[in-house]
Amino acid sequence: MSAPALQTLDPVRPTAPVAAPYDLIELIFFAYRDFVGEADLVLASYGFGRAHHRVLHFVDRLPGLTIAELLDILRITKQSLNRVLRDLVEGGFIEQRSGVADRRRRLLVATRSGEALARELARVQSARIAKALAEAGGDTRTAVTRFLAGMVGEGDRAHVLELVARGRINGPHL
Repeated sequence: MSAPALQTLDPVRPTAPVAAPYDLIELIFFAYRDFVGEADLVLASYGFGRAHHRVLHFVDRLPGLTIAELLDILRITKQSLNRVLRDLVEGGFIEQRSGVADRRRRLLVATRSGEALARELARVQSARIAKALAEAGGDTRTAVTRFLAGMVGEGDRAHVLELVARGRINGPHL
């Protein structure tokens, strides 16, 4: 490709057909940093990190989740999940139960300690979300929900929205 062709594709040049929304990209980076930051402090007191948080969150919200379903949600390898899951099981935050219909299936369920930690993490993050929505004013929750759903890849969006709705059916845990 020639240099002039590269210049027309460069999103930071004023001549580019579409400029990159750097302000939004950077705000997403900073929002994510602070959204997980307070939860990170709580997790650190248990010797856990963000991977533990993600596993605990989905196991708590979707009781009876299988290992395969969790791997699909998180899009991580079984090897990556095993270490984190072992920590949570050995720490008494998650239990693995055999399936009723198929005893070979391992179903993941949060223990009382796991539920309590998941609630504390959700409380911290919910407070940040509530504050941000209040500062945005008006009925922004719907717009934010649509925006976030739009950020999910089209091929995965319906599945993600179904998981979110499934978690809602299990009830608010706060």
